[in-house]
This record gives sequence, C-alpha cells and structure tokens, in this order.
Amino acid sequence: MRIKSHWNLEDAQRSLPEIASALAFIAWRLALDKAIQLHCARFLYRDDAQRLAVIQEYLVFLIQIADRLAAERMDAEARRILLTSLVKQILAHWQENAEELLGPGDHGRRFIERLNERSEEYADFRMTEEGPSYPFLRHLGFSIQTWMGEAGENRWVIDQVMDKDGYEAYRDFANAFDNLFD
Repeated sequence: MRIKSHWNLEDAQRSLPEIASALAFIAWRLALDKAIQLHCARFLYRDDAQRLAVIQEYLVFLIQIADRLAAERMDAEARRILLTSLVKQILAHWQENAEELLGPGDHGRRFIERLNERSEEYADFRMTEEGPSYPFLRHLGFSIQTWMGEAGENRWVIDQVMDKDGYEAYRDFANAFDNLFD
C-alpha cells in the first residue's frame, strides 16, 4: 500500500493538529488495509461489525504507537496536543464509517471506551529501537483473535498479526510519523 507522508510544500510549518489529521488518515488507511489483508489471507469475517472491530483494534494499537513515538520526540504539552487531535480525527473517521455500515448510533463513545480499556492494557508494553515488543504485538494479535474467534482457520489469526501484519502496521505508521515531522 502506498502511503503519502510528505507535505506538498515541505518548507511550510505545520501545526500539531494538522500533523495529527494526516496521521489519523494514515492510521485509518493502515487499519483498513490490515483488515483487508486478513481477509485475503483467508481469515473469515462473520459480518461488517466484526471487520470494524478488527479495524478498531488496529486503530487503538496505532494510537499507542503514536503516543510512544511522540514521547520520544516532544515535550508533554506538545504530546498532549498531538494525541488529543489524533484521537479526535480518528474518532471522526470511525463514527462516519460505523454509521455507514452499522447504522445510526453513538459509535464514537464505544470507540473511546475501547481505547481507554486497551490503553490501560498496553501501558505495560514497551517499544525498542526495533519497534513494539513481543508482548505488545501479542496483545494486538490476542485482541484481534478475540473478535475473530478461534474456529477453523481463524485460530491462526494471532500468528498472522504478531508475525507480519502488526509489525508492518507499526513500521509504515512510524515511517509516516517521522516523515510528517521532518
């Protein structure tokens, strides 16, 4: 998947909310791509709600990655501004797409509840210079497997996410993050 992560006018200064908006769009595309890749790898979705749940897990994972990357690069106030803007933008993408697939409702509230729950769980996991630790990726895989179930081929989804898709999502997002700040 091709990700545009360079600004048209490279010398122009960008605000943190502008950077967050670009990151939210990239996170959405990556999460959607990884959900599609699971389907292409012959993992089965029961319905659109299950597919959206997988996308949600990837989005929450990428928010955690953004937080770790921001912590390395900026002070606490800038990090707060970036992450708040990022979550608001992702939430807007989420609400719009969830309404389109699932109908009207406060899908954003449920997304924030999941984000808060997962943020507590991810808090103990670390990133190294190579990326998310094994437990970090394992938790993403486990969270997705919880939604996908363990019947048939879906029992191997945790391996697909841990060994390939999760790390690729991290790598592509981290590269975009760096590019948008350079």
